[in-house]
Amino acid sequence: MSSSRKFLKKRSVKAGLSPGTLVHIGEAPSQAVLVNTICYSPTLFEEQQYKNLNVCLPHLTQPGIRWVDVEGVHEVEVIRCLGDCFQFHPLVLEDIVNTVQRPKIEDYGDYLFIVLRMLRPKEGERFTSEQLSIILTTDHIFTFQEGIEGDVFDGVRDRIRNAKGKIRNMGADYLAYTLIDAIVDGYFSVLEDMGERIVDVEEELTLTPDRSTLHTINGMKKEIIFLRKAVWPLREAISFLERGDSDLLSEATRLYFRDVYDHTVQVIDTVETYRDLLSGMLDLYLSSISNRTNEIMKFLTIVGTIFMPLTFLVGVYGMNFKHMPELEWRYGYFVLWLLMMIVTTVMIIFFRRKRWL
Repeated sequence: MSSSRKFLKKRSVKAGLSPGTLVHIGEAPSQAVLVNTICYSPTLFEEQQYKNLNVCLPHLTQPGIRWVDVEGVHEVEVIRCLGDCFQFHPLVLEDIVNTVQRPKIEDYGDYLFIVLRMLRPKEGERFTSEQLSIILTTDHIFTFQEGIEGDVFDGVRDRIRNAKGKIRNMGADYLAYTLIDAIVDGYFSVLEDMGERIVDVEEELTLTPDRSTLHTINGMKKEIIFLRKAVWPLREAISFLERGDSDLLSEATRLYFRDVYDHTVQVIDTVETYRDLLSGMLDLYLSSISNRTNEIMKFLTIVGTIFMPLTFLVGVYGMNFKHMPELEWRYGYFVLWLLMMIVTTVMIIFFRRKRWL
């Protein structure tokens, strides 16, 4: 897929359908939907993976802090089954399978619904992007991924498995914080990679700018626009969590969301900085091309100016008149050459003194 179309997904397939209709929008992975569950407490840890949701659902209703990670939202019946079991609103399920949602947060009283973009660098590509939907209840966290291989939650899983930090002693709201914090940290990794590419393009601009440089700048401008659309709405969602307007968020966890909010602001500042740099680099590219054109025209003008008097002398003595005194002069040929060399030398000295050469 070309860089200009990698972030485009069609939404017209939902035109005319009633609200709450489950229609998957996005790229469907080849593998089936997987449901990974982690149940933990200060003294308990249990991790399972299911391919059959009928086997999975009875275990999800047991007490304890549970993280249910659904990899793949292209099988709408699986999403509908989970929604019916936990009584999620049809509009929530519709947004889960529609993978072109704007980052947001919605309060449904018994649970919070959060949508954001999960970005991470990928070798051979700029970065991968997928929608992540989070449902936070009193003791459950549901995360819905598009099904792209890999995520940014390996560190979170390791902390739960090995009881690192305070995550096993905290509630589901703290788990939501750790997941969102991991996503925001992934933005920094993507921006660091983009910063290195910006430095490389700047060096190329000062040395040998060409059409490929312009193509690279345009591609990076599209990427930074996509990043901006992913980060700016996230700021509003984190602000809601920081204020603690929901009873599902404890006072202790609000402090951690304040830290995530600060990181989000840093990401936004970096995105805006890179956006300005790329705009300036485009202007620099156009200026470089214009300067190169001016240098070429300057050189051609100087060469043409030097040859003008020489052409005049050659033209005069190239006329076919019979009676021209210098034509019969023994030293005329050599004198003419000497005269042209003197004229050329004088003009070159004049141009150098004027700093035109």
